[in-house]
Amino acid sequence: MILRQVDLGGMEIRHLLLVVSVLLSSVLHGEGGITSSYVRSEWPAVDIPLDHKVFKVPKGYNAPQQVHITQGDYDGKAVIISWVTPDEPGSSTVHYGAVQGEYDFVAKGTYSNYTFYKYKSGYTHHCLVSGLEYNTKYYYKIESGESSREFWFVTPPHVHPDASYKFGIIGDLGQTFNSLSTLEHYMRSGAQAVLFLGDLSYADRYQYNDVGVRWDTWGRFVEPSTAYQPWLWSAGNHEVDYMPYMGEVTPFKNYLERYTTPYLASKSSNPLWYSVRRASAHIIVLSSYSPFVKYTPQWRWLDEEFKRVDREKTPWLIVLMHSPIYNSNEAHFKEGESMRAAFEEWFVEYRVDVVFAGHVHAYERSYRVSNVRYNVSSGDRFPVPDTSAPVYITVGDGGNQEGLAGRFMEPQPDYSAFREASYGHSTLDIKNRTHAIYHWNRNDDGKKVATDEFVLYNQYWGKNIRRRKLKKHYIKSVVVDWIAS
Repeated sequence: MILRQVDLGGMEIRHLLLVVSVLLSSVLHGEGGITSSYVRSEWPAVDIPLDHKVFKVPKGYNAPQQVHITQGDYDGKAVIISWVTPDEPGSSTVHYGAVQGEYDFVAKGTYSNYTFYKYKSGYTHHCLVSGLEYNTKYYYKIESGESSREFWFVTPPHVHPDASYKFGIIGDLGQTFNSLSTLEHYMRSGAQAVLFLGDLSYADRYQYNDVGVRWDTWGRFVEPSTAYQPWLWSAGNHEVDYMPYMGEVTPFKNYLERYTTPYLASKSSNPLWYSVRRASAHIIVLSSYSPFVKYTPQWRWLDEEFKRVDREKTPWLIVLMHSPIYNSNEAHFKEGESMRAAFEEWFVEYRVDVVFAGHVHAYERSYRVSNVRYNVSSGDRFPVPDTSAPVYITVGDGGNQEGLAGRFMEPQPDYSAFREASYGHSTLDIKNRTHAIYHWNRNDDGKKVATDEFVLYNQYWGKNIRRRKLKKHYIKSVVVDWIAS
C-alpha cells in the first residue's frame, strides 16, 4: 500500500487509527483464527554437503573462523567476540576502533578446547570488549600468527523508552539449503540483532566424530551474519547432546564451549538463562531444558529479574524460550505445559509484550490469552482472552533437516490467530514506547514475503494513564511508517 497523503490531520488520522484499532482488536481478542493453506515447494530437508562453499575454511594457516558476537553486558555497551582457531591456540586478542583500519584499542580474551567422543575441538576464544559508546560503528581485527581477519559491528542506541530498534527472530535453523534461504533472506531484512530461539546446528543428528564436525560447519555457515551483529542465544533440545552410547553425558557440552552469554551481568548463575537490555527492550532468555519449577535456580532468578524490569526505561518486555507454551501443531503439542504452569502467571502479572519460541517447525501466532484462572477445584480450565497477557509466537521454521511440521490440530483452537507450515523468519521493528511493527516473512522461492504482519501495542504504555501525556506524533509516525512501507 502506498500512502498518498502524508499530512494526517483531523478525519484522515482518525480513519487510519480506526483501521489500526481493528487490527489491534483482532490481536487482543481474537475473531476467528486463520490456518494458511499455502503449500510451497522446498529443497529437500538434508544438510548441505561438507564441500559446499558456505562451509569454506578461511585462507591462511590457523586462520580464525566461526566468528560470532553477542551482547556482553546488561545494557549494550559491551560485546563478547568469539572465534575458533583450528590448529593451535594463537592469540586471544581483539584489536578494535571506530575508524576502519585504525585499531586504537586492545582487549584480551581467553581460550579453551575440549573433546567429544574422539573428536578434538579447535581452540575456542571468547573476548569481552567493554566500555563502548552507544550507536557507534566499530571495526575489529582478530589474528593468529600471520593470518588475520577484519569485521565490524554497530552498538545499539542508549537505553531509552523511545529508542527504535529492529530485531530479527530465527529458530531451529540447522544447515540445509532451506536454512541458507532463511539466513540470506534475514540478512536483507535490515534487522540489527537476532533473537535466536534455540536449535542451532542439529549436529546431534549425527554420531561420533561427525557431531563435532557439524558444529564446526554451522559456525562457518552463519558467520556472514554472526560476525557483524549480535545474536542473543537461547538453547534448545538439540543443544543437549546427551549421548551415553558415546560416553558423552554432560548436557549442553558442545553448545556451552562455543556459545557464551552475559549471564553474570543479569545476576544469573547459569549461562542458559539470562537477560539483557537493548535500546528500549528488556529481553529475558529462559531455558526449557533446565529445571524451572518452584525454588530451582532458574525460578528464583526469574522471580528477581521481573522485579528489576523498569518499563519507564525499557517499555518492551520480551521473553525467549524454546518450547512453546501455546501451540496447536501435532508436533510437540503440550510440551511447554509445565513451563506454562510455572511462569504464565508472572507473564500476565508483569504484562509481558510478546513471548517467542521455536521447537515446532512451523509458524504460529496466538491472540492475547491466558490460562491462569484454574485453581484445580474451580475457575476456567481453558485459555481465555486476556488483555494483560502476551502474544505468543512460534518461529521454529528456520529450515533444519527434520523438515516442516505440517499437521495442525483441527479445529483450530480459539487461542490460535494465524498458523502456517513454511520456512521463514520474523522481524520486530520497535518504533517507540507505544508501538512496534511485527512481520513474519515466508521464504518463497527466492522472495521475502511478509505473510503475517501487525502493529504490536505496548502492554505498559498502552495501559498506563501517563500515555495520555504523550505527544500525538508517537502514534501518527508509526501509522504513517507502517502504511507507507
